[in-house]
Amino acid sequence: MIVRLKNLLLLGLIGLITLPAAAQKKLSVVTTLTDLQQIAEEIGGTKVKVESIATGYQNPHFVDPKPSHILKLARADVFISTGLDLTTGWAPALLTSSRNSKIQKGAPGYIDTSKDIPLLNVPTSVSRDQGDIHVYGNPHYWLDPARGHIIAQNIFEGLARIQPESRAYFEDNLKRFNDKLDAKIVEWETRMEPFLGSKIVAYHDQWPYFETAFGLQIATFMEPKPGIPPSASQLAKVMDIMTKENIKLIIIAPYEKADAANLVANKVGGKVVTLAPSTGAFKEVKTYFDVFDYNVNLIVEALGKGTN
Repeated sequence: MIVRLKNLLLLGLIGLITLPAAAQKKLSVVTTLTDLQQIAEEIGGTKVKVESIATGYQNPHFVDPKPSHILKLARADVFISTGLDLTTGWAPALLTSSRNSKIQKGAPGYIDTSKDIPLLNVPTSVSRDQGDIHVYGNPHYWLDPARGHIIAQNIFEGLARIQPESRAYFEDNLKRFNDKLDAKIVEWETRMEPFLGSKIVAYHDQWPYFETAFGLQIATFMEPKPGIPPSASQLAKVMDIMTKENIKLIIIAPYEKADAANLVANKVGGKVVTLAPSTGAFKEVKTYFDVFDYNVNLIVEALGKGTN
């Protein structure tokens, strides 16, 4: 009887010891952008709970900090940032206000997804008369799906650093993500191949990675300088370029006013297409893969109907 009681007590102690491992707490992850959120969910799987501060339909440069954002960061195990200077207007202040030492820049829980990203449009000099220029290079790098592999690798390394016992699980998820992304890239490139070299106009200089990935040529921008609204003289200049080079397509983001773009398009017999700059930009764009499915579909449809 005494031996049996001892055995039961021993089993009970073992159960108490192993319970936390079996019911492992999910890592609380906060990201700056929805694209990073979705990729983190792909890599982290059931071991993470991920929230994004910015939405997919708002300009990531301009996010109004809220007390709820600070609370999320205060409770987070991991913070995933685009790095560079895309979110310098709001992310650093939120991080500081969170007083969470685990996720400050340089801490193990801070992940910068721009690490090892080949950057485009890196300025050789910076001055105020250039407009809202990015000093490190264009930060919209997630809009090249091939760079999505690097983003995913950075997220994997960060999650594995925080929870090393789940490294193999994260690695399996990373492989699945990369395999799917490789297959989709082939599909997107095949669909865009007939339109290689096609010239288009963009409202703002946020599409160089998309442009490079799919062989488009952005001939000019609606904005005379980054962040500067188009003037009447700028609109006339854009119309002149579109007429001379037979350009019929203008791309904009959902948070950019379409009035000026529509005016120009109507004058030259062109079309304005609103692309998805991030996951969640539209209800159909629920994943990182959907961003490119959605945008490629629109571009192919527009160019395929003779708008170039």
